[in-house]
Amino acid sequence: MKQNREHDATAVVTRSKPPAEPLPGGESTPEDTKITLLLQRLHHGDRNAESELLTAVYDHLHRVAARQFAGERPGHTLQPTALLSELYLRIICGASINWKSRAHFYAVAAETIRRILVDHARAANAARRPNPSKRLQVEDVVVYSEDRAYEIVMIDEALTKLKSWDARLAQVVELRFFGGLSIEETAKSLGVAERTVKRDWTVARAWLSTVINGGENNVLQ
Repeated sequence: MKQNREHDATAVVTRSKPPAEPLPGGESTPEDTKITLLLQRLHHGDRNAESELLTAVYDHLHRVAARQFAGERPGHTLQPTALLSELYLRIICGASINWKSRAHFYAVAAETIRRILVDHARAANAARRPNPSKRLQVEDVVVYSEDRAYEIVMIDEALTKLKSWDARLAQVVELRFFGGLSIEETAKSLGVAERTVKRDWTVARAWLSTVINGGENNVLQ
């Protein structure tokens, strides 16, 4: 059963995903340029750029963090502000990252938010397992809840497996779900056309839905 399910899920990717179309030419927005310049200043040791950068990216990151906890009960141990504080410590404070652009920053932020949520889920409640008779929706699984902590671990493991088969599909999911990027922003981050991202987004969600609803043995080795 495990091999059949994984084979079916892989077939979705193989059959449905044509080569990426190149990103059409276009100019950076003023916000792109501003954040990129701040990142470059930060990388070169200008600590004054740190507070300016936080001001520039805070609203977007706070919306992403708040969405991750939509529907979570009051009083849970990980709050959006705590998530942002941990993100700050990991990628800005003391981190030596050669930032390339605004898109690069949000890509790293998305990956780091994913890691923070998974680390917290493993520590909180990851020993519990979802009801095998209940069909899981990908959109619900990536919204963090301590009561369903194992689901975020499960989607993380599924994404890791997806990355081994097709790295770009996994990146699209990470940027969209954990980074809060739009189709346009994701396309710019990956350097592909928007319709490529839309197609990848559809294929990746179908693949993940197949895997996470096949039971844990279809995700875990």
